[in-house]
Amino acid sequence: MTGGVRDGLAGRACELRLAGSGGQGLQLAARMLAEALMHDGRRVAQSQSYEPTSRGGLSRADLVVAAPGAEVDYPLATTVDAAVLLDQPAVEPTEPLLSSVAQVIFDPLRVSRAPAVGDVRAVPLTETARRLGNERAANLVGLGALVAVTGVCGMDRLRAAVAALSPPAYREVNLEALSAGAELGGAAPAPPQGG
Repeated sequence: MTGGVRDGLAGRACELRLAGSGGQGLQLAARMLAEALMHDGRRVAQSQSYEPTSRGGLSRADLVVAAPGAEVDYPLATTVDAAVLLDQPAVEPTEPLLSSVAQVIFDPLRVSRAPAVGDVRAVPLTETARRLGNERAANLVGLGALVAVTGVCGMDRLRAAVAALSPPAYREVNLEALSAGAELGGAAPAPPQGG
């Protein structure tokens, strides 16, 4: 992809990855983000992969987002501009795809070795979700942080997509998790430039 991620992803083509372990709600989080992007007028291709283990196997969801007014020219991620990594098994398959300026958000509770590529930020995703009363909302904490860091879509659009696609019993905690993640993403220190 062209252009620097540091300048934000709004208004340009980009590739995004949400990755971790099965059962963390990554496919749903990606669907919510895709919905928000489409309501922003963007064209999106989503692909996903998960190991046969229903909980605990590697799981990832990729979004390829076209620039405004353009079409997606290839539906699979080849150079990831931004990623949320919820678990250690997600690092190895993601790291080779990261652009040199990718924004990477990882959960330090579950990722012991973060990628060595891109602008990498430790954000307490699981810890924040636990504080909100549901550890399974770490996916939405990560999604909020991703959008805050990258500006890939409007937070209002994302909130609407989360509200619409969340199971009713989890709607309130998912929206709280999204807001908490957005706050964390805005507060997460960027790595030092040039080093």
